[in-house]
Amino acid sequence: MAVTIKSAREIELMREAGRILAKVHEELGAAIRPGMSTLEIDELGEKLIRGYGCVPNFLHYNGYPASICVSVNEEVVHGIPRKHHILKEGDIVSLDAGLIYKGYHSDAARTHAVGQISAEAAKLIEVTRQSFFEGIKMAKSGNHLYDISAAIDAYVSQFGYGIVRDLVGHGIGTQLHEDPQIPNFAQKRKGVRLQAGMTLAIEPMINAGTYEVDWLDDGWTVVSRDRSLSAHYENTVLITDGEPEILTLL
Repeated sequence: MAVTIKSAREIELMREAGRILAKVHEELGAAIRPGMSTLEIDELGEKLIRGYGCVPNFLHYNGYPASICVSVNEEVVHGIPRKHHILKEGDIVSLDAGLIYKGYHSDAARTHAVGQISAEAAKLIEVTRQSFFEGIKMAKSGNHLYDISAAIDAYVSQFGYGIVRDLVGHGIGTQLHEDPQIPNFAQKRKGVRLQAGMTLAIEPMINAGTYEVDWLDDGWTVVSRDRSLSAHYENTVLITDGEPEILTLL
């Protein structure tokens, strides 16, 4: 496993890639409303990314047909935007987006409420978001990679939710997916030692029910096996000599 250590110049480029993506996410989140199609979200996302002078890194990645992954309710990740898939009051929608700025990638995900949602759905979204922040408490130089995984697991497990195991976080830089893989559940080993200059996409994917998932016939969309609600929260994170820096938050 070769985990890349970014130079000061590379870190600056990744900071800007992250800052722009954070703005895209803010604008997308503000636009979500009942009656909007998932294709409209994708079209807006691509327009925003290109408007900032960047390229959507998901578009055509391994054949994925859109710029924004739009996953609704029991869809975990990689939902394909469609004009006939209309958001309705009470849905939750996960937006996973990334872009390339001057050759460097950023990647982040947010789960949003569509109008008024149930207390149970709101709790799932908040626990998923907080699990990321519990995880990055361990994202410090000198700690081990799987300290992050264990912290996410310890927090989520107390709520009885299922932590998706078939999909994990990853390193990021000049490639969207680099080493290392970052599970969101506890591991028996320690994993690599974290070093300043590593950039990681940490992304808990949490189901209200079972951790097990299925792939739909489109070859992309991942759903919870029991069709329970699923939430996703991700940021691109820089390991430093002190506290981790979240590159995809404004």
